[in-house]
Amino acid sequence: MVTLLIIALAIVSIIGIGFYFWARPPRDTGERVLPPPPDLRGLFVEDESSDGHRPRQKTAAKPDESALLARAQNGERSVLDEAHQTGDVNLYDRVLNELVRRADSDQKLLALISYVGTNEFRVNTQLACAVIASWQKSLDRHSTSKALHFAALTDDANFYRDAVEQALQLWREGKLSIVSALELKALFEGEFWILSSRSRSSGAGFVLKRTLDSARRELEAAAKTRA
Repeated sequence: MVTLLIIALAIVSIIGIGFYFWARPPRDTGERVLPPPPDLRGLFVEDESSDGHRPRQKTAAKPDESALLARAQNGERSVLDEAHQTGDVNLYDRVLNELVRRADSDQKLLALISYVGTNEFRVNTQLACAVIASWQKSLDRHSTSKALHFAALTDDANFYRDAVEQALQLWREGKLSIVSALELKALFEGEFWILSSRSRSSGAGFVLKRTLDSARRELEAAAKTRA
């Protein structure tokens, strides 16, 4: 009897253990994967698949050259800013040349060269020629210094040499008597360093140095004679 009771309890225990393992949910043996990151793009970004994932390129609007030149013809100096910002040297020169043509009085030319100088814009030969022409009508220390300075700002060694030779000839003729020999020498040599190193070391720069050396000797000799 006792034996039958023990056997019955063993069978019940085995059935209970089997039921426990059958009822328990299976273990998750797979790796846990983090959820995908949220889409950080803006809500209104267009679907890139529509254009083949091609990057969008920003293209700067091309300036209206005819409009810029028309404004320059009206003497609007601020148009030079816009021409300068384009980085187009040819367009800048055309606009500046037009402004020079419209500067048909000493007052207008003075306003233009003041505007160019204040904004440190590039000086081209046409503007420098206008300054030299104005200088020749009023020969004094200030106008002589300005003419040589603008000639040097062109960064053209040949152009600056021509300006030096003109000033030296006027001095020889007594038309620059208000400027002493040593003052003129100092102007010549000082403005030479306005030229870029590229211009100074060029072939034209070499000829300019010879011209300045000859002018220096002549002016120093004249200063000793008049001392």
